[in-house]
Amino acid sequence: MKPWESTLLVAWFGVLGCVQAEFFTSIGHMTDLIYAEKDLVQSLKEYILVEEAKLSKIKSWADKMEALTSKSAADPEGYLAHPVNAYKLVKRLNTDWPALEDLVLQNSAADFIANLSVQRQFFPTDEDETGAAKALMRLQDTYKLDPDTISKGDLPGTKYQAVLSVDDCFGMGRSAYNEGDYYHTVLWMEQVLKQLDAGEEATTSKAQVLDYLSYAVFQLGDLHRAVELTRRLLSLDPSHERAGGNLHYFERLLEEEREKMLSNHTEAELAAQQGIYERPVDYLPERDVYESLCRGEGVKLTPRRQKRLFCRYHHGNRVPQLLIAPFKEEDEWDSPHIVRYYDVMSDEEIERIKEIAKPKLARATVRDPKTGVLTVASYRVSKSSWLEEDDDPVVARVNLRMQHITGLTVKTAELLQVANYGMGGQYEPHFDFSRKDEQDAFKRLGTGNRVATFLNYMSDVEAGGATVFPDLGAAIWPKKGTAVFWYNLLRSGEGDYRTRHAACPVLVGCKWVSNKWFHERGQEFLRPCGSTEVD
Repeated sequence: MKPWESTLLVAWFGVLGCVQAEFFTSIGHMTDLIYAEKDLVQSLKEYILVEEAKLSKIKSWADKMEALTSKSAADPEGYLAHPVNAYKLVKRLNTDWPALEDLVLQNSAADFIANLSVQRQFFPTDEDETGAAKALMRLQDTYKLDPDTISKGDLPGTKYQAVLSVDDCFGMGRSAYNEGDYYHTVLWMEQVLKQLDAGEEATTSKAQVLDYLSYAVFQLGDLHRAVELTRRLLSLDPSHERAGGNLHYFERLLEEEREKMLSNHTEAELAAQQGIYERPVDYLPERDVYESLCRGEGVKLTPRRQKRLFCRYHHGNRVPQLLIAPFKEEDEWDSPHIVRYYDVMSDEEIERIKEIAKPKLARATVRDPKTGVLTVASYRVSKSSWLEEDDDPVVARVNLRMQHITGLTVKTAELLQVANYGMGGQYEPHFDFSRKDEQDAFKRLGTGNRVATFLNYMSDVEAGGATVFPDLGAAIWPKKGTAVFWYNLLRSGEGDYRTRHAACPVLVGCKWVSNKWFHERGQEFLRPCGSTEVD
């Protein structure tokens, strides 16, 4: 290995070591994997030059990876904007490269093995691969995409072509199965069969697929189909260790329930017999409304309401800086009043903030309403960092700009939070303010409740990624350099429950945002209290 390559490896280890695991929660951090994978390909090429005659199979793999990484490294964020590319990157590094290591160990390849073995400690984990698979399924559900569409990579706004092979689809189905998600197991295993029937070559066999699929449909209550699929499995593999026992069990259950099902068909049973399965109901009551808004459906921006929305130049409270250069302000919603400001941050400021935030990115957290302690949650998939004014002059400049625009003081506001969303990155419906049963949420800060939210969009998003308000039927789409602002509290200090909002999953793209949460303390004369509870 050349000295300059050793130095490069050390540099990459430093970067990856800070962000080990949970790569799927940030596209920004996944770009580091592109370069790590490219380095692995280069190391592999050197090894091939030494033992090319013996390692033709490995050389074929390396050529394939070299072509892939040359394209991805040229534009990492653009390449990873396609969620299939992002999933396959995680899957390759967690599953395929370790398998290759086993093959190489059969030969004398000390240098390459040393390189790969060292880098493996910084590879994505099983948790990452599962998280990446769940992200694709989240996109599948939210945007009503069937597995065939995702497998073919037919997504809007994509720059790169990406497809899922039979083995990739099998990996998706197996991930769902291991999580007890039999609904998605069925969808993806059926896609595997479809691609196998079309003649696609794969290491996955139909017997393997039918093994998972038959048990998954059984778990969904479809005994008829479970029996049918198990019989197909036995016809392919008569000596299968579980299939025989499963078939006898399924047939016994079917016989016991036959009379009951014949005399009392329910819609669910009839649907199950036709191989149609309902998506399980989950914990989020407004799931359907939320996901419809994410797709741009059900937006309640009626002509009457639209007539109440205007554009204007905004000079704050006649702040001198804004009198000279006012901001363009556009109404996004009338009540509660949500506005968008244009040209809030320049491209140079955005890139600088991303640059200083990236090394600090960590899995985004939510504040536990009971304890006030920050903790990770499955309904928030992103990484974030908190920037202080001492970190860089641009942070202080942006903070001051937000103060001028809003007329609120930043002295009691939280630090500037920068967030980068990962594969299918989202933040499900939530309130920014603490409610009456969450009195301790911001107690440690000593600055009262979150009175207002200022959200900067630091990137365009090719598809998905809207900010939606389910109770309002409002959807706001990211536009780089713009910002949206709303008050979370009424003038009385009561929470405005209409401001419950969500960040929709990113379908295609790399979403960066930054936000400032203003708190009550210090705003007493800048935003005086109202006299009634609904002011």
